[in-house]
Amino acid sequence: MHLQYHPKPDLPSAQDLPDSDETPVDNQLQHLIPGLLEAVLALIWSERMDWFFGVDMGIYTDPNEPAIVPDGFLSIGVPRIIDEGLRLSYVLWVEQKNPTLVLEVVSKTRRGEYSEKKEQYAQLGVLYYVIYNPLRKHKQKLEVHQLKGGEYQLLSGEPVWLSELNLGIGREHGTYQGITREWLYWYDENTNRYLTPEERAERAELERDRERQEKENQQERANRAEAVVEEKEQTIQQLRERLAQLGLDSDSPT
Repeated sequence: MHLQYHPKPDLPSAQDLPDSDETPVDNQLQHLIPGLLEAVLALIWSERMDWFFGVDMGIYTDPNEPAIVPDGFLSIGVPRIIDEGLRLSYVLWVEQKNPTLVLEVVSKTRRGEYSEKKEQYAQLGVLYYVIYNPLRKHKQKLEVHQLKGGEYQLLSGEPVWLSELNLGIGREHGTYQGITREWLYWYDENTNRYLTPEERAERAELERDRERQEKENQQERANRAEAVVEEKEQTIQQLRERLAQLGLDSDSPT
């Protein structure tokens, strides 16, 4: 579903609208989890400028209605950067593109993630609706729904492959900002997890340490080889001196 907007001069811009609903998140994970997904995307799609990932940002569908504010959302086919001021909110009559994916992180206080919001995002035409509920014990913690025929259908598997994005999404224990727990990550087509900025930095540091150690090992081997050569030369010189003391010339024919 693609909404066709024909902006009028009197419609408000992002500068005229609040950037969120000003409701504070009741769980730190509600901004950390989408923030991690955004940070990883910025690495793996560093050459692409046709996408935008919003975290706790208002999506305006109607100038007379309050914004919808998911924990995170991804839009494809829009400029990643508009100007130095960046986006204040996501205004559909300006962007001309619906979000492709929306993420909701469920906390102790339910906000209609499995009911009203699900219906709302379907009406908006969001292709993928992701619900992550880390508090669930017996039910599926990660649900990824795809819009088909105007209704959401639950996708199977994990990581879940999102064919329209050429990405997978799934859960795994790891460390982000010094916090070790279960996080949501992006995966490639072979179910290999994409590294976080911290992990890339750590791997780069380990690679530098390995290269530095290899250079030190090479220098040590060169020093040992040089010492062996010097020792042999000293032995030969000592033999020559001994032969000279005996009145023999090691270079003369016998």
